[in-house]
Amino acid sequence: MGLSRRDLLARGAATAGASLVASDLAASTASALASSARRPVRPPLLQPGDRVCIVSPASPPDPKLVEVGERVLSSWGLVVQRGAHIFDHFGYLAGTDRDRLADLNAALRDPTCRAVIATRGGYGVQRIVDGIDFGAVQRDPKPVVGFSDITALLMELWNRTRLVTIHGPMVQLLDERTAPVSAASLQDALMTTKPISLTSDTREPSAAAGRPGRASGVLLGGNLTLLASSVGTESIPDLRGAILLIEEVGEPPYRIDRMLTQLRRARALDGIAGVALGQFTDILVSTVAGADFSLDEVLRDRLGDLGVPILGGLAVGHGDEQFTVPFGVRATLDTHAGTLTMSAGVAAGGQSPAAPPPLVTG
Repeated sequence: MGLSRRDLLARGAATAGASLVASDLAASTASALASSARRPVRPPLLQPGDRVCIVSPASPPDPKLVEVGERVLSSWGLVVQRGAHIFDHFGYLAGTDRDRLADLNAALRDPTCRAVIATRGGYGVQRIVDGIDFGAVQRDPKPVVGFSDITALLMELWNRTRLVTIHGPMVQLLDERTAPVSAASLQDALMTTKPISLTSDTREPSAAAGRPGRASGVLLGGNLTLLASSVGTESIPDLRGAILLIEEVGEPPYRIDRMLTQLRRARALDGIAGVALGQFTDILVSTVAGADFSLDEVLRDRLGDLGVPILGGLAVGHGDEQFTVPFGVRATLDTHAGTLTMSAGVAAGGQSPAAPPPLVTG
């Protein structure tokens, strides 16, 4: 059924109202943020019996796939609580900005909710991140899980609160399409304090775009499109001394070139310690012979002259077999060993400061 002009105006007013609420909320938590110690904070790990809240801050998920994902979470002993608006539809969004933000903030504020997991990505997080209750995040840190469009949420939480977040499968993806090893990786990342180690896989398209060396730093990044579109906003992280992890889906090489070029021109890549290349899936190629660069050619051209180690072939991103990694912890990239290793993203016995970022000299 089509929307009338009156319906559109009413919904537009609701979105505008959400913006005003976001402004007031940001002002009310400014003093708390200013006094933050700015040290990375690992949230407590999950235990059987804990309640996890699922929210849809971006696009609407498929209810049947969400039900499958809920059963997986329940099989780990977790209690799943749905946000009030997770199945709403407002165009390509899972409800209005006001409602999506309300669900997210409700989960962040709820002391009985011990983790926040997105149902899916798509688009929409950038529209609401400025209204997050960062004070609630600081008072009660908890794991926040997602990837793709959720990159904007993970990086905003890092910038504003130094919360260590979890880059991994969302609820809608915990079905038969996701390999058991991927679900197990997410479970380990949320419910254990095991160190995490990924090994380069030559089957991944990014595997050929390496540059030798070894580097350590705080692991940050996510979806390349979201990182590039965050330039000029408070969501773009300070990558000096960091290991940058990037992944992408459904883009041709020239667009990947353009996004990396944008990050370079904005000087967002200045001072990075190393680059970890995740999954680049469903890469589109030109139908005209000789009219395209390959993915590895673009990655080498745009990243190779940064003078830092680059490790490709990591199964992190939109592939069927994807592994979970925490953002905000110290990681070591070693191209000789072909590994990216890092500490856990959660802490036993309550929140814990993560390893501090390395000092940047020179």
